[in-house]
Amino acid sequence: MTTTAKVLFTGGTHTTSGPNGASRSSDGFVDVKLAQPHPAAENLFASAWSACYLGAIELAAAQRKVKLPEHPAVDTEIDLNRDGNSFFLRARLNVSLPGVDRAVAEQLAEAAHGICPYSKAVHGNIEISTNVI
Repeated sequence: MTTTAKVLFTGGTHTTSGPNGASRSSDGFVDVKLAQPHPAAENLFASAWSACYLGAIELAAAQRKVKLPEHPAVDTEIDLNRDGNSFFLRARLNVSLPGVDRAVAEQLAEAAHGICPYSKAVHGNIEISTNVI
């Protein structure tokens, strides 16, 4: 990170484990119970990534002067996998941009990965499939 980088937002949480486990954001916006066993981390990661990714699609569309539908959407699935003693993630992002030409929608979906910080963070680290549906 460069010294000229400007922090736009800092998210913070306090998370506890066990039968009464929970995670709460410092601003109170997120307040979720995390009783074990539960795939909360995968669901929360999918929610956070898809929200960021949608914003990146909107920015990519604005940069290209592409009008998006009123409600663009992405369905994100995060798989937690185990191979022997090793755990790893796999992701699928299914992008819905009704009314947008398929080739243009695919270009926006690809460009969004270059904008979204979550996509950048996992690039080369997990298998990702992106599909325009």
